[in-house]
Order: sequence, then C-alpha cells, then structure tokens
Amino acid sequence: MIPALRNCLFAAALLPVPFASSAQDWQAKEVVKTYSVSGTTGPELYASIGENGPKIGPTRTIAVTNYDLKWRRNYVPEGAACRLVSAIPFLTITYTLPKPSSKLPASTETLWKTFSDGIRAHEKVHGDYVRQMTQDILDTTVGMVVEDDPGCRKIKEQVKTPILDAGLAYKAKNRAFEEAEMAKGGNVHQLILALVNGR
Repeated sequence: MIPALRNCLFAAALLPVPFASSAQDWQAKEVVKTYSVSGTTGPELYASIGENGPKIGPTRTIAVTNYDLKWRRNYVPEGAACRLVSAIPFLTITYTLPKPSSKLPASTETLWKTFSDGIRAHEKVHGDYVRQMTQDILDTTVGMVVEDDPGCRKIKEQVKTPILDAGLAYKAKNRAFEEAEMAKGGNVHQLILALVNGR
C-alpha cells in the first residue's frame, strides 16, 4: 500500500509586487528522502519495507509523497471592490522511498531496480497531481473580484472555496489512482509480486 500523505499550508499577504499565474511562471521544488531496508533477497527486502516503511497513521507503506504549499497573493482595492490580481505558489514536494542499506547480489539488484524504478514512477504521478492542483488553484482564483470589499477582507474568505474544491478534486484523483495501482493485477501489485517471487 502506498497511500500519499498530503500536508497543505496556505499563506496570503498584501504585496504591491505583481506575480503571474501561468504554469511557466512557477516551479515546484522536489526533495527525495530515503529510508533504509535490509536483506539480500526480494522477500527479505519487502519484509524490511514492512518493518521500516513510512507510517500513515498506524499503517506502514512502501513510499509516500508529502507536499507543503504556501502562497503569496497580491490583493488590490479597485474602488469599493477588491481583486486578486496575481499570486505565486511556493510548492515543495517530498518523496520518501526505500533504499537498501548495503550492496545487493547481482540477481537481487536487478529485481530491486525494477521495483524501485516502478515505485518512484508511481510516486511521481502523485507529485504531478499536486502540481495540477496548484495550477487549478491559480486558474480559479487569480482575477477574482469581490464587490463592497475596499479593505480586501471578504475576498480572502471567498478565495477559500475554489481552494477547497481543488483540494477535494485532488484527493479524489489520488484515491482512484491508488486503488487502481494496488488492485489485483495493478501496477504496484505486480511490482510487489515480481520482487517477492523473483521474476
């Protein structure tokens, strides 16, 4: 099981500097962390994952993707109204993946590389979903105008609705992907079987 734990932090500020909102104008920072697993065979390595993998609640997992998302937003009064003129996200995506603590026998190394590459690719999809959620928030919030809000207070509350909607859509997409990957015959299920059964 490789469910992805997501941490999301939001920050807003009144700043005079404009920030663009197109996908080309921001970049996510990626961090890869590893935890040690031991063993010389596929079954031993997978058993070590079960003992040492990152926890989500009481459950240990093979790998996990966390994210931290903060925002700098530029709210500008327009007469009696307020507009969210621009925003920039500060997104850090952290992948936690297993890594053998010592050199593996050649046959096991081949099995492990296939497994590890597949797990990394799986987690990268979760990272792509985070990026898409962030862009969706940009697309649905920048340009928002709230009337009768010269102090730009109401808009900061109203901007939360599209943010929450994007977060819910992101969670649903993650859940569907995870279920498909972990189902019998799914990609991650096949990766585990290949590691454990040596094929």
